[in-house]
Amino acid sequence: MARINPMMIAPPVIFAGLAAMFWIGMGRENPDELPSALAGKQAPAVQVVPLGDAPVFDDASLRDGKVKLVNFWASWCAPCRVEHPNLEKLAEQGVTIYGVNYKDEAPKALGFLAELGNPYAALGADESGRMALNWGVYGVPETYVIDGEGNILMRHAGPITQRTLEGELGKAIAEAAGD
Repeated sequence: MARINPMMIAPPVIFAGLAAMFWIGMGRENPDELPSALAGKQAPAVQVVPLGDAPVFDDASLRDGKVKLVNFWASWCAPCRVEHPNLEKLAEQGVTIYGVNYKDEAPKALGFLAELGNPYAALGADESGRMALNWGVYGVPETYVIDGEGNILMRHAGPITQRTLEGELGKAIAEAAGD
């Protein structure tokens, strides 16, 4: 009986595996969306220090019975500048936004807010990046939709744009609010 050389079987098996991975990836609703292992779970602990004299938020703030956003941002982040007007619109519409300033220098962060406005109901600084790591942040900006019980409903990586507001993020906020 002839023996089958494993080196002859390996390429088709590897190709089939890669094809299956691509097929599954193409079936995702939004291929740009980064999955979050925390979706549907309680938000990790809030670990921030005060930033200037702005009010600071904590774990209890996330469980106040209302929908809110937690937005990770930095003054050195160009996409954070792009999303800022949309955060201000959301705040004007009554959406509570908590800001987490990520690995930034306090004077620069405060200057950013002085220049562009402060859409945050409360904020704090994550100087070491520990909170961002615990939340699974890949990079700034990143925004989480949190329900009234402190559960993460959705994670949006990248700047909040008008398209985002009219799409998934807007729907998640409305659904969480019961609209």
